[in-house]
Amino acid sequence: MTDLTAAALPSLAANVSVPTYDRTAVRSRIVHVGVGGFHRAHEAMYLDRLLEAGHTEWGLCGVGVLSFDAAMRDALAAQDDLYTLVTTAPDGTSAARVIGSIVEYLFVPDDPEAVVAKLADPDTAIVSLTITEGGYGIDDATGDYSPRDEATLADLDGSASPRSVMGLLAEGLRRRRDAGIPAFTVMSCDNIQGNGHVARAALVGFAQRLDPGLATWIARNVSFPNSMVDRITPVTTDETRAAVAEEFGIRDRWPVRSESFEQWVLEDAFTAGRPPFGEVGVQLVDDVEPYELMKLRLLNASHQAMSYLGILSGAHYVHEVCTDPLFVDFLRGYMHEEAIPTLRPVPGIDLDAYCDQLIARFGSEAIRDTLARQVVDGSDRLPKFLLPVVREQLASGGRIDHAALVLAGWSVFLEGRTESGDETPAVDSRLDELRAIVHDDPAALLDYAPVFGDLGRNARLREAYLSARASLAERGARGAIAALTV
Repeated sequence: MTDLTAAALPSLAANVSVPTYDRTAVRSRIVHVGVGGFHRAHEAMYLDRLLEAGHTEWGLCGVGVLSFDAAMRDALAAQDDLYTLVTTAPDGTSAARVIGSIVEYLFVPDDPEAVVAKLADPDTAIVSLTITEGGYGIDDATGDYSPRDEATLADLDGSASPRSVMGLLAEGLRRRRDAGIPAFTVMSCDNIQGNGHVARAALVGFAQRLDPGLATWIARNVSFPNSMVDRITPVTTDETRAAVAEEFGIRDRWPVRSESFEQWVLEDAFTAGRPPFGEVGVQLVDDVEPYELMKLRLLNASHQAMSYLGILSGAHYVHEVCTDPLFVDFLRGYMHEEAIPTLRPVPGIDLDAYCDQLIARFGSEAIRDTLARQVVDGSDRLPKFLLPVVREQLASGGRIDHAALVLAGWSVFLEGRTESGDETPAVDSRLDELRAIVHDDPAALLDYAPVFGDLGRNARLREAYLSARASLAERGARGAIAALTV
C-alpha cells in the first residue's frame, strides 16, 4: 500500500496511469472555485490530458471558499495536490489515473488577499466555477440577482476583504481594470441552463450594487461562455477510499470515482486566450443551448424524476430504480412524451439513442450513485431541470402527468417520511419554509414563488399535481407510477 505523493508516482506507475509531465514547470493560468468531485472528474481531468500533451501553461489553481473546503485543502496538501480518478464502465470494468493538473490550492478563510492577488495576476486567463445552482444568487422566478448567503451579503455591506465568490471575482477584476490588465474569462461549469448567462447576471449584479462603473466594465470586457458538462460523479465515501486502496494499492485521502462517460460542450468565447480544448475531446461550438437543454431536461430532470419517488418507495441507489422495469418505463415516458417535445434539434445527436444510453448509464451498479445525492437542494434544481419542461408543455398543450407526479413526490418527500416510515434525506436551503408549507396545505406548495414563480397558478398543473398527490396517498409511489404507465 502506497500513500499518494509526488515522490510515489514512479512506484505507482505499474498499477495506474500517472502524470509524466514535469509538474514543477506547470503554470496555473486557470483558477477554479469549488474543487469538488465533479470538477476533479471533469475539467481537471481534461486539463491533465492537455498537460500530458505538452501544454504546460494550462494548470489549475484550486480555490476553496466555504468552511468545509478546509478538508479538501488538507487532503490535497498532504498529497502534493494529486488525487486518483477511477472511472467505471457500465460493464463494471475500471481504470485509474492519478491527476496532476491541480498544482496550487488556496483557501479563502486562510488568506483572502492571496486569492484576490491570484485573480488579479495578469497570468490568470480563466476563472472557472462549480459553485452549485444556488451559488449564483439568481432568483429562479424573476431572473434577478438576489443573494441570500451570509458571505455575499457581508461583501455587499462593505466587509474588509471579500470572502464570497462574487466578491472575490469583482475585486480581482477591479484591480485588473485599474492596472490596465485585460479581464479574465469567467467559465461556469455548473449544471444550469445558460450557465454563462447566469454567471454574468450574478457578477454584474453584484458589482452594480457596489460600483456601477465596475459593473459596466465587467459587462463590456468579461466573457462568460456557456457550457454543457456531463459525467455522473457520486460523492466520495470511505467505501470509495477502501476500494481504491484494495484495487490499485493507493492510499488516497480523497479519490474520485465516476462513470466512464464524459462530455463537455463549450461555447468558444474567451477574452484572454484558452487551452486547445478540442485536442482532448471538448466540443467547441457557437451555440451550446441545444446540447444543454438536452442534458438538463433528459439527464438532470430524470434524476429528479427517479429520486423522490424512488426514495419514497424505499430505494437508496440510482441503479436500483434504473434496473426496475416499472421505473424504467416511467423514465422513458417522461423523456419521450414530455421532455423531448420541448427540445430543439441537437446537431450530431440521435435523441432516442441518447435516452437509451442514459438508462444504461443510470443502471450501472458499479457507480453506486445515491438517490439522496440527486435531491440535495431540490428547490434550486427543480426550477432549472423539470419546471421548464412543464412550462413549455403547458404552453403547447402537451402531456405533464409524469412531471406532476414528480412534483407530488417532492411534496410528500418534504413531509419527512418514506412509505416505510424512514426519515427522508432532505437537504435544502429552504427546507424549513417548504416543510411548513406542505404541513399546512400541500396544495400551497405550488404558490411558493421562489420555486414556481407564476407557474403554480396554472389550473391544469394544479389539477394534475393534486391528482398525483391523491394517487400517491392511495397507492404509494410504485402504485402511482403503475397507474400512470398503464
